[in-house]
Amino acid sequence: MTQVYIAAAATITALGDDLDTLYQELVRGKSGLTRMTAPMLPGHPESGIPRFDTSVYTSPWAGLIPNLLPKELSVENPIPLIFSLADRLLDKLGPIDPSTCLITASTKAGIDLLPGAPKNTARLPQGLLVSSLPGYISRKLGLARPGFNISAACASSTIALAKGAAMIKSGRETTVLVCAMDVVSEFIFSGFSALGAMSPDPAAPFDKNRKGLTLGEGAAGILLMNKEKLNTAKKAGKRTGLARISGWGVANDASHLTAPARDGLGLKLAIKAACQKADISFSDIQAVNTHGTGTRHNDEMELTVLNALFNPTIMANSIKGAIGHTLGAGGAIEAALCIKLLENRILPGTPGFMEPAPGAQNFISPQARPFGKGPVLTMNSGFGGINAALILQEADL
Repeated sequence: MTQVYIAAAATITALGDDLDTLYQELVRGKSGLTRMTAPMLPGHPESGIPRFDTSVYTSPWAGLIPNLLPKELSVENPIPLIFSLADRLLDKLGPIDPSTCLITASTKAGIDLLPGAPKNTARLPQGLLVSSLPGYISRKLGLARPGFNISAACASSTIALAKGAAMIKSGRETTVLVCAMDVVSEFIFSGFSALGAMSPDPAAPFDKNRKGLTLGEGAAGILLMNKEKLNTAKKAGKRTGLARISGWGVANDASHLTAPARDGLGLKLAIKAACQKADISFSDIQAVNTHGTGTRHNDEMELTVLNALFNPTIMANSIKGAIGHTLGAGGAIEAALCIKLLENRILPGTPGFMEPAPGAQNFISPQARPFGKGPVLTMNSGFGGINAALILQEADL
């Protein structure tokens, strides 16, 4: 069966509008987390007004994308902020073949329109539902098919990449574009605050004194191709092989609505499946990008898995203390980041990590570290017990 190659990748996060900048800033240990103030909105002369009032919520912190503004401010025809983010992302991907299969990944899409929606009608604002996102992107790119969205909590885009890779490996598709994105909205902010999952301070994944997560927003576009399609694009000077997705796994631990299984069974199954598809052993993996939210239960579960499956000398990290938890976009952003890991062989440190939580001292460091040649693992988990894992390797074309 054919190999699955990454032919293009783009990211937008609180640390910049491109993948190179994101990686470099992470290696330097820079954080993009800020108090919840946004750039000036059209029609508002004052600078730095809040996107929404956070005084009633657990935390004022978030990883906001600089200068992310709504396309239009219209009471009659409101446009979700995520469409502006989509436009910004698509500009970075270049022309896309119209025959490409589109998969989007978002947990809530245009939910920022909900507070302003009319209360006396069952009609929802256009663009609010996640189903609107693939249609919008498909039209913008001129694709022959509308595509579909995967909404699987915080593992959404990891699963979207696994789905796209499976479609290519089976021969069902030759090219798949995964576009993942979510924005910070009051709906999501209030929800995580009500759950008691947000930290009043910037998130500190795997730290002994961690208090919860910090929300962020971001987007990633990853173009997958089979070898034949990629070689054709290379000859035309349009694409190059950045990396290869060699394995993937998805599993559900069916343990709790919001908390992961304490023994990490679902994540273990996902990692094992990914390694089997990639035809590698756990010991072959050189670095691990964890989900690493900074919540007590998630971090404990992932440390349980790391200690159960891997040699204690393996290097692991989390980037959510620098850009926030970007929800449905997180997996794709982190998969794109793995391209830079394979290229540079330096794993960024974990922002906010100062005093190791039990079991973290052998894996996590606040400092960037070099690692050896070989595959890298990236993994994500989400509400409902969902877990997903990807193995990335050098393209080797």
